[in-house]
Amino acid sequence: MTGSPAYGQFRTRMIMLAVAVVLIVTLPFWMTRAGTQRALDAAAWVSHTSEVSSLLNELLFLSRDTEALVYRKRLGIEVDSDVAVFENNREAVEAAIDRLAQMTRDDPVQQGRIGELRAAMQGRLRLQGEATTAYAAGAMAAGDAAMVTGQRQFRIREIADQIVDDERAKLTERQEIAARDARQLGYINLGAMLAQLVLLGLVLLVSEREFRQRLVAERTSKRAAAQAQAIFETAREPIALIDADLNLVLHNDAFSELYGLEDAERDSALPIAEVGNGVWADPVLTQRLKEVVARDRELWDYEQRFRDVDGNDRVILLNARRMRLPDSQDRAVLITASDVTVLKRAEDSIRDLNRQLTGRVDQVTEVNRELEAFSYSVSHDLRAPLRHIGGFADKLKRHLGEAVDEKTAHYLRVISDSSARMATLIDDLLVYSRLGRGAMRLQPVDMQAVVEETRAIVMADAGERDIRWRIQPLPVVMGDENMMRAVWQNLLGNAVKYSAKREVAEIEVSYRKLDDGTLQFSVKDNGAGFDMAYADKLFGVFQRLHKASEYPGTGIGLASVRRILARHGGRIEAEAAPDAGATFRFTLPTSTT
Repeated sequence: MTGSPAYGQFRTRMIMLAVAVVLIVTLPFWMTRAGTQRALDAAAWVSHTSEVSSLLNELLFLSRDTEALVYRKRLGIEVDSDVAVFENNREAVEAAIDRLAQMTRDDPVQQGRIGELRAAMQGRLRLQGEATTAYAAGAMAAGDAAMVTGQRQFRIREIADQIVDDERAKLTERQEIAARDARQLGYINLGAMLAQLVLLGLVLLVSEREFRQRLVAERTSKRAAAQAQAIFETAREPIALIDADLNLVLHNDAFSELYGLEDAERDSALPIAEVGNGVWADPVLTQRLKEVVARDRELWDYEQRFRDVDGNDRVILLNARRMRLPDSQDRAVLITASDVTVLKRAEDSIRDLNRQLTGRVDQVTEVNRELEAFSYSVSHDLRAPLRHIGGFADKLKRHLGEAVDEKTAHYLRVISDSSARMATLIDDLLVYSRLGRGAMRLQPVDMQAVVEETRAIVMADAGERDIRWRIQPLPVVMGDENMMRAVWQNLLGNAVKYSAKREVAEIEVSYRKLDDGTLQFSVKDNGAGFDMAYADKLFGVFQRLHKASEYPGTGIGLASVRRILARHGGRIEAEAAPDAGATFRFTLPTSTT
């Protein structure tokens, strides 16, 4: 794939290799070309220096030739052509000097020397002309003086030697540069050869590595294809692939088993409509599959019912989605079939159970109505006799007045206490029954505030007792605030009540978060405790582990606590020992926090 990281790395390596090839091939070429050019320049400079030397020698020759003409004039040897030769030499000197100036135009120092040479040559030619005129007039002394002055004042040889020396120095310098360039060129050619050998080795190494990687990739691809084929064949879910003409292209063993395909049909392009005794010939299903191919609309949970080759009724959910085949532009449809026969049967069973449950709910509702009627009867019909019993016992006591004896007073006191206890039991029983029916109002409950409020209430009933409280900071939970308040009232009230015989009562309230995320609250006291052998009776209605004469109560408080916590999804447990205090722990699940 052109967008894969492996392709990007391969492309980067190819670019770097191409750059290296270009550098190794072109860099030596340009450096060789530059060295060759410098060698040619050096050769041209040799010619240049030779030409400059030749022109200077020519100037010196012209100067000596002109002097020879003047001295012949002095000796009286006259030739008709001497005047023409003298003028020709003068013109030849100017031409030679102009050519020297042209050849050294890029050298300011040489230009200055050539200017001196020009002035010297012109000065000497001028004096030679004066000497010629003097000799012609017979003034030999004046002519000799002019010739001597020209030789002394205008030293042409010295200027020419300077020009030649400078040219030769430059020639030597350029020859050294050319030799150095030749050596560098040799090194460059050697380095280029080595670099080309290294590059060739790298190309061979990379090619061999790429070849090995391709072999590994091919083996990996074949192994992955084999694994995919094995997974495809061993998948328990029936899977099939159909082409754009709704012909079965590929399917696994589970599909063959479900629709009863023979092994001979596995490799043939069988029309899907002929599979499974025509179950796939459903016009609606055929239209939906054509829409998947043409419009890329997915088929979701299409229910197919048929009878398999074993005669069993099957319910199948079909899902189909368009896909492209690898290395092809052809469109295909992947079909997965989920056998939900058992699930449908379970749904039917659940539906039957729901109908039965609805009947049971109606029965329970009717029972609840009867319980409510019973509660109403208890709260109204039983309260009146109890009030009569208590009231008439008080009236009888007042009626007897001072004549009542001790036994009669005891009987009347028992009647009054029993009727009052009976009224309390009725009230607690009604509260307990309402806990299971009333709707909960879930809201954030500050357990710290509820505990402090409850402690203030129980301390008001404790009188002057010495009670030491240790209450840890408690969190905020989600729950019914009134119900949570009832839980703490029962637990803290019991802790205060059952530690009444201690000189110093100690009550500790704490909480911790368990590993499963639930919150566990604890109420610990140093009171009377109880025998753990009877702990299973502790949270039952009207179950007491202590005598009512020792610790008053109806035995409904802890049962109410358990029912409240059960409605919140929590639980309660206790741990104690006789005369060693007790610890009550209850939990609230994370959903309530």
